[in-house]
Parts: sequence; C-alpha cells; structure tokens
Amino acid sequence: MLKITTLEDIAALQENYEVECKLASGKDGKGELPKSFWETYSAFANSYGGYIVLGLKERNRVFDMVGLQNPKKLRDELWDLVNNEQKVSANLLQEKNILELNVNGKVVLCAHIPRASRKARSVFIRGNPLKGTYKRQNTGDYLCSEETVRRMLAEQVEDSRDNEILKGYGLEDIDFETFNAYRQLFASLKPDHPWNQLEPQKFLKNIGAWRIERDSEFVGLTRAGLLMFGQLPSIQEVFSNYMLDYQERPEAKTESRWIDRLTLDGAWSGNLFDFYRRVIKKLTTDLKVPFDLEGDTRRDDTEVHQALREALVNSLVHADFSGRASVLIVKRPDMFGFRNPGLMRVPVEIAKQGGESDCRNRLIHQMFRYVGLGEQAGSGLPKIYQGWDSQHWRSPSLYEKEVPSEQTLLELHMLDLLPGGAVAALRDQFGSKFDQLSQLERLILATANTEQVVYHARMAEITTDHTHDLTVAFQGLVKKGFLEASGHGRGMVYHLPGQKLPTPDQAFGYQSLVAGGAGRSEHSTSSSEHLDDSSEHMNRDKLGCLLINGLDKPLIDNIKMLDDGLLEQLSKIATDAANRGRVPKSEMENIILSLCAHNYLTLEVLAELVNRSPDALRQQYLKLMTEQGKLNLAFPTRPTHPKQAYKSNRDR
Repeated sequence: MLKITTLEDIAALQENYEVECKLASGKDGKGELPKSFWETYSAFANSYGGYIVLGLKERNRVFDMVGLQNPKKLRDELWDLVNNEQKVSANLLQEKNILELNVNGKVVLCAHIPRASRKARSVFIRGNPLKGTYKRQNTGDYLCSEETVRRMLAEQVEDSRDNEILKGYGLEDIDFETFNAYRQLFASLKPDHPWNQLEPQKFLKNIGAWRIERDSEFVGLTRAGLLMFGQLPSIQEVFSNYMLDYQERPEAKTESRWIDRLTLDGAWSGNLFDFYRRVIKKLTTDLKVPFDLEGDTRRDDTEVHQALREALVNSLVHADFSGRASVLIVKRPDMFGFRNPGLMRVPVEIAKQGGESDCRNRLIHQMFRYVGLGEQAGSGLPKIYQGWDSQHWRSPSLYEKEVPSEQTLLELHMLDLLPGGAVAALRDQFGSKFDQLSQLERLILATANTEQVVYHARMAEITTDHTHDLTVAFQGLVKKGFLEASGHGRGMVYHLPGQKLPTPDQAFGYQSLVAGGAGRSEHSTSSSEHLDDSSEHMNRDKLGCLLINGLDKPLIDNIKMLDDGLLEQLSKIATDAANRGRVPKSEMENIILSLCAHNYLTLEVLAELVNRSPDALRQQYLKLMTEQGKLNLAFPTRPTHPKQAYKSNRDR
C-alpha cells in the first residue's frame, strides 16, 4: 500500500496506477458504499489492480476533498459485502488493503484492489460471470464480452494448454524432416542418451508429443506434438487462427514494409520448431555485438545471442494459439520485436524479477529445453534483461495489449539512453531550449523520439527517479509544449508534437499498458489512425486552441493548454453535468451543444468537462447526435482521426 497524505500524492498515482475516486456520501449525505464500487472492484481485479478512494471527487483531473462523516460504517459495509458471494465472487482484500487516511484534515478510505491471479479470474458480481465480469479500460469499467469471459475461465482451469490428445491425428500428420532435425540436435547434445535408440513413436511419447490416456486407452498426438512437428494443413485444422510471421524491416518505423519475410505460405512445414530454426538464423545474422574471448578463442555465443534465443522461444511457448493475433517477430536496424497472442499469466513486474513461471504451453517448453533452448521456469526474462544490460542498451520494454486482440509484446532496443541521433533530432526540433532542460526531461524526450511514445511506467523502467518527480517532469514538458498527451490515468501516453501515433493494430511502438482495452473509443486519440500530412505541423492560437488547415473553427484537444478565461467559461457551461450524477438527456444534449458552439472539442475534452466516461459519453450522446445532424465531425471522412472532434451544427 502506498503512502498517501496529500492530494498531490493521489494525483501522482494517476499515471502509475489506476485510481478511481467516489464520493460515497449516500442519499442522506452520511455515507454509503456506492453501487458502482463493485463494478470497479471487478474491473481492477480482472485488469491490473488499482485504488478506490472513497470521500474524494475528481473533476477535470483536479481532486475535490469531501471526506467521510462515518468511515467506520463504510468499512464495515465493505467487509460484509466483499464476503457475500451474491455480491462478488471472490474476496481479494486483506486488512492492509483498506486504509483510513487523513488528507488535508479530512478522512477518506483508500481500498487497494489487487490484480486477481489467473486461477481466481474471472472476478464477477451479481452471481453470473457472463453478465457480471468487468475490465478496466481508460478511466471506465466495461462489461466483458462472453468470448472474453470464456477465455478467462479456460485459462483458469488449464494449467497447460498443449497436453490434450488430438483424436484422429497420428504420425501421418508429422513433418518428418522437422522431426528428424530435432532428433539430430538432441543426439548431438546428448550422444549417449538412451532415447536416441527409440523408434519415432516412443521418442515422441517420451518428450510429450505423443500420449496415452490410461483410463480410456486412447492414444495420439498431443497439441504440443502437432504444433512442434506437424504439417501446416493439420495444424490449421486444429488451430484456425494459427499464424507465424517473421519480418525484417529496413527502417526504424512501425510501418510494416519489409525486405525479408517468412510466413505460412506453404513453402516450408509451418510448425514451431522449423520456424524457430529458420528465424533464429535471420535474427543473429550480422548482429553488431562484440564477440567475447575465452583465452585466445573467440566465443561466438554472446549474452545478446542468448537473449534473442530466449525471447524467440518465449514467444512460442507462451503463445495462446487459439487467440486472434499472430506470432510476429520483427527485426529492425534499431530493435528486435517479439509478439505472441495471449496476455501474460504472471504480472509483468513479477515476470521481470524471475523465479515464478506459469507457462501456457509447458510441453512445448519442455521440448525446447530438451535440445538446450529455453531457460528454467521463471528465469527466461531475467536472462533477456541481463543480455541487454551487458551492452548498456535501453532496458527491454515488456507490455500487453488488448486491442485489436489480446497479445504480449517485447521490444529490445539496441540504443543508448541518449542516442546521438535522437539528441540531434531534438535539437533541430526545439533548438537551444532542449539543452536547457534537466537530465530527466531530456531523457523523457529522447525516449519519445526513439520509441514513438513514452509513458510513466516506461520511464520508471529506465530511470531511478521518484514517481512524483516523473509526474512533475511530464506535466512540465506538456505545459512548455515539448510533449503532447493522449489518454487518461495509467493509459496516458506522451508523444512529440507532430509525431504520428501508431494505431492499435500495429505491433511495437504502441505501449499503452492498461488502457489498451476492447472498449476504447473509436474516436479516442490513443487509438487513432495516422495524422494527415496537412496536420503534422499545427499551431495554437492565443487561447490554446489548435489551428488546423481546412477546419473552419479552432479545435480544443487539451484542457491544460487553454487560456484560463476560456476554461472558466467552458467549465461554467458544464457545471450542472459535472456536479450531478444523473442529468436528463435533453439537458445533457444542450450542455454538449453549448460547449461545442464555437470550437471543435475532442471526446476526451468533453468527457473531462462533463465528468463522464469517454465511452459512455460517445455511446449515449455523441454518436446519436452526430447521426441526427446536431453535431458535425472535424474530420467526417476519417472517423478514427487522432484529432477527431465535435462542433455544434449551428453557433449558439
């Protein structure tokens, strides 16, 4: 539990952890646990955990201290309900998770909701997982689809997803060229091993690729055996979404132009072991790393080579082959990228530390280890980080995405913390002002330049600066015009002015750790298409509004950039909506039309002003009002434009 004594401490949490503030005043003002508490409890438990602060109100990212008259009553109510299975399926809380805090002379309750373990998900409310499972996306709690819930439940009960016997599949589905290559490697590493004398079926049985179900005496290939050694048509019969892809790209960009590619085109077997053999050669060819010397002998197998092998094996053994994303390996001049379908089974921060493993495909992992590939359980990621640290390169970036499908990504950048090219580019862009910044501020900008986006948690990996100092540095860079911000809370990402943001379906470069949920707005700047060329270089007027070529009115995309007078005017218009939980629909529409009377306003700005969830605001009002012609889009031909915004159809 973090120490929280001031409103500034809570504000600092926003970009590092999820924070949800609730008044909890009740109808009589004496205190009552809000019904929405349990939706947020479920969402935090099924996502990345978070903090619910009772007795505090947030508006436009500013906290208003209200306090609680009777915190004991709320605490007792919370403990009664969290142990009621009709209210919520699992109690994840301990006494240490609920703290009574004195902030600015008023009492609030802070509940830390931990992330549920794989075997505890889904955490649901109202007694029905299919209708009561929530996840956290941006700053809202969203009901999960049945497909998402069923995937959680499948992960919950399956310790390993590759040991099932496949009925109707046998030796005829094996690609024996791949299988023989595996046996040759096994024999070269272990020439005296007794398995070398076994006939194929018994060898497959011993490594886990062939299994006997003793109760029914049913025998056959396991999922692991088919994936590791199978023929492509047979694999795709069982795994309809199965896709392996390697791309070598000529430039340090997210665009997918490639100069060398290996994919499932029928020209090779298409199984995992063959993919590994072919790709590892491509990854390590021309690797610009000094070789180590053992005495007078050059050792070709450096820590970087070992890290790349481990990263490639990791992508294959942790992949959810029923997922919609492909296994994608990318080689660029500046980095290596590894993507596998499926979210991590162990929290990212624990996986980095090592010592704890929950492999999705344990038999496949075992098969790789039999031939000297893949570390012991829980030690693979530390090996990768160690290899990169040996060259003093940027710390690897490991993160998850849920848009457009669940996936885990690892980026290995071959760059120093302050690359010369990045520094030169930043000096060209900002002039001497760049050199006047602090070391931390320059490091943040260099990261934005080399990785396209930068965010609080990424900088916490790179630097040892305190979390509050990071928050202050980010805010200062935005205020001074060095960075622009997109998203909310833990989903907040920053980028250089005019920088094209990658889209969610692009692999690598888009590191929105928590906000990458399926419920993200189609108009959200953090899930946008590339900027139009005409809008790459944008100026602001004296009120802080964007002036974009082709738009008849200025565009408001960032409240922090606004003139105080204009912000006060807009806030006054939005007062009734911002301060009330429920507003009649017609009244809310009038407020929106008044806010958008003289400028285009983005979804995020509108959501902040009226104190509503962006997705709820879009679904309940903006979409319909646009269809009815009450609102005009700033970019009607580009619904997912990064600066998409709304303006009233007539001035008011």
